Amino acid sequence: MKNPALPALSPEGRLMSLDFFRGFTMFLLIGESTLLYEHLRDPRLAGTILQAIGTQLDHHPWAGLRFWDLVQPFFMFVVGVALAFSVAKREAHGEKRAQITRHIVVRSLVLLLLGWALYCIGPGRITFRFQNVLAQLGVTYPIAYFLMRRRPRTQIAWSFSFLILTEIIYRIFWVSGYNQPFVPDHNFGSWVDMLISGELSSGHWVSFNAIPTAAHTVWGVLAGQWLMSGRTPKSKIARLTALGTAGAAAGYALTAVSPMIKRICTSSFVVASGGFCLLALALSYWTIDVRKHRKWAIFFNIVGLNSLFIYLFTESGGTSWVARPVQPFTLELFGRMGESAAEIFASLGAWAVLWLMCYWLYKNRILIKI
Repeated sequence: MKNPALPALSPEGRLMSLDFFRGFTMFLLIGESTLLYEHLRDPRLAGTILQAIGTQLDHHPWAGLRFWDLVQPFFMFVVGVALAFSVAKREAHGEKRAQITRHIVVRSLVLLLLGWALYCIGPGRITFRFQNVLAQLGVTYPIAYFLMRRRPRTQIAWSFSFLILTEIIYRIFWVSGYNQPFVPDHNFGSWVDMLISGELSSGHWVSFNAIPTAAHTVWGVLAGQWLMSGRTPKSKIARLTALGTAGAAAGYALTAVSPMIKRICTSSFVVASGGFCLLALALSYWTIDVRKHRKWAIFFNIVGLNSLFIYLFTESGGTSWVARPVQPFTLELFGRMGESAAEIFASLGAWAVLWLMCYWLYKNRILIKI
């Protein structure tokens, strides 16, 4: 929709680090749709730094942690941070709690439906799967909202209860064939998917992940509330950094009893990735809002302003439309460098076009949101 009141990207008093964090995460997500990360993992690049980068830009096959495993937690977390600021802003403008609650419930349902609908595009039939970012947020968003008015210790207790509950269910589940908690496609989460959709995910992902990862969104709300407090920037950064470091360390320590598996969101993974979320927010806040290094961050903020649009566009196959006219030019310009190089530059070209689409929306003051 046309939004004449769309804010500038760097006004004083606005938490620019939040805009940057959201935009940077979404920029990485849409980069995946260009197949760039896949091209970087090409066997022809074996032993090079490019392949090492490409490996980190891919999910770990099962038990372990790579950088790409943090991207979805980043987004779930930053939505929680934004939720804290959004609710505070609405209350400051005089909105009643019932109005805000209605907005949250409607938005959650739309996110859930959009996330589910994306899974129906590929097979061309209705399939009940809820494993992408939007569908997961459709569950974690209202949970975080209804907890956010409780005391911080209560929110923390609830977030860890989700993890403990998940651990217990996975370990005691008794149905034959699905009673091996940490074996791909033979665990409780896989059974739930078979129950609701009649099929398993090709990548061993499970819809039940929305329950343990609700902790990420709850922790995001708590981080947002801390940033809105009257503490000094130094104390805010110190708290985020201390908790982030403790979370990352605790997550790795938990691997002694629970393997770190992103695909089923084990407790060790959720705690470790939550720690890295806090550290990433602390670094963003220190760099952009405290040190005020903002000019370069605008590049990512532009993507973050229309994150819903660009995510839906890429996930529904829109990147292939963008890449088609780009490929002939990149092949002509970089073909002599080899097929692998040409593919990489083609992906970079498509990525640039996706960013330009977001830039066009921003320049025309169009903000697509729910």
